[in-house]
Amino acid sequence: MSVAKKEINSEQHTLYSEVIEEKKRLVDKEKNLYEITPKHKLYRIYIGRFFEQKRGLHSVFNELKAAKENDRLEFIINSGSGFINEGMQFYNLIQEKFLQRTTAYLDNFGYSMGALLFCMADKRVVYPYSDFMFHTYSSVLGGKGSDIKNRFQHADKKIKNFFRNIIVEQGFLSKEEFKKMLLGHDYWMDTKELCKRGIATHVIVDGKEITAKEYLKLLKKAKKSKAKERK
Repeated sequence: MSVAKKEINSEQHTLYSEVIEEKKRLVDKEKNLYEITPKHKLYRIYIGRFFEQKRGLHSVFNELKAAKENDRLEFIINSGSGFINEGMQFYNLIQEKFLQRTTAYLDNFGYSMGALLFCMADKRVVYPYSDFMFHTYSSVLGGKGSDIKNRFQHADKKIKNFFRNIIVEQGFLSKEEFKKMLLGHDYWMDTKELCKRGIATHVIVDGKEITAKEYLKLLKKAKKSKAKERK
């Protein structure tokens, strides 16, 4: 049982929350053992472009900052990039309030900051036609000429470390691939590639959620079946 709670809108994102009642699932009948999911609040946020210019994300983050230890966060991502600082705010929020309790759905694409946000989640769910892309950042700096170089060097170091932490340390790109990315190479990936690299942990296909490994086995089986049909 769940109880609808609240809806909060920013310019680009929408946050919903609902209370999920305690659930019990029998795991061992002989030992009378149950798996218990405690009562908690589920926060679900639909992610658009990271480009809040008027209102900012104060209302959204204020609501999420009130999360308790059992509450969970879901991202529904359909995003083609935007401000890195906004993505960093979500990263900080996950670290503070939702570590090991975050799920992301790639519905239907995540490019640039959208891709990074997807990678921040503990459980990462895709669909057969989800689309994904890593690339380096873009930047525009203004101000006194004497300050621009220092500002750029400071920002460049910070952003590269942020990207490296999310992309390389989790094994989603190799160190060599990451170097190429920083030099301008874009990495476009479909669902199969996302599963092979471990970026996706689960896939929703034919109405069921299966693991990435199970999905790759399905693709392999389907390929063998088509090969037999051609003979």
